[in-house]
Amino acid sequence: MRRLHLTLRRLVLLGGVLILLFVGYAYLRQRPQDLPWTDLELAQPVGLFTGRKLAALTGDTVRCKALLDQAGIDHVAMKPGGADQCAYADAVRLKPDAAAIALVPAAVAPSCPVVAALRLWEWQVVQPAAQRIYGQPVRSIRHFGSYSCRRMYGRSQGDFSEHATADAIDVAAFVLKDGRQVSVLNDWKGGEKDAAFLRAVRDGACDLFSTVLSPDYNAAHRDHFHLDQAERGATGWRACR
Repeated sequence: MRRLHLTLRRLVLLGGVLILLFVGYAYLRQRPQDLPWTDLELAQPVGLFTGRKLAALTGDTVRCKALLDQAGIDHVAMKPGGADQCAYADAVRLKPDAAAIALVPAAVAPSCPVVAALRLWEWQVVQPAAQRIYGQPVRSIRHFGSYSCRRMYGRSQGDFSEHATADAIDVAAFVLKDGRQVSVLNDWKGGEKDAAFLRAVRDGACDLFSTVLSPDYNAAHRDHFHLDQAERGATGWRACR
């Protein structure tokens, strides 16, 4: 009798596991972005592995630019530039698009994986947060630039910054449709809505970029969000602060 009870318990447990596997499989079929082996599609919502797939584009420029084309992101591929530790080969410049958030200044040309993540951030994070909190969209994003041949924190020694290969951009402020500006410097500790918006877009960026640094990290980032697509992000080694 004891063996019978034990066998029944094992059968019930096995049945539960099979049900969970079936339900999980059915769910994941509806959300391919949550699986590590599916192809990245910029039109899909952000999934568990979207950030890793974006970072992996650093080693596949052709694939990255094809994804931009597939998603209707109008851009111009820039000629390779720089040298040695400051060489870049996959920078792209976004063309003006009335339906998209404008980058100000417009001449900025980050790497393709950064641009792909920026557009996903706009679609899936920034605009939904702006509509939810302010009831209007963001018109433009002000930034401090992307490419800069320098080491981290401008030091004379040490590792080179992701800016040295155009794999980063520093975001300073968001301009709403009505012209109001929400800046990291002035509003991180400002009014309830502004602080909530800035934290929402910072947190959402962490799912898309390898590194996200904000005023919560240190004083050097008191006036901007540092967003980069370091290659380590493809393995899941990410930084969000």
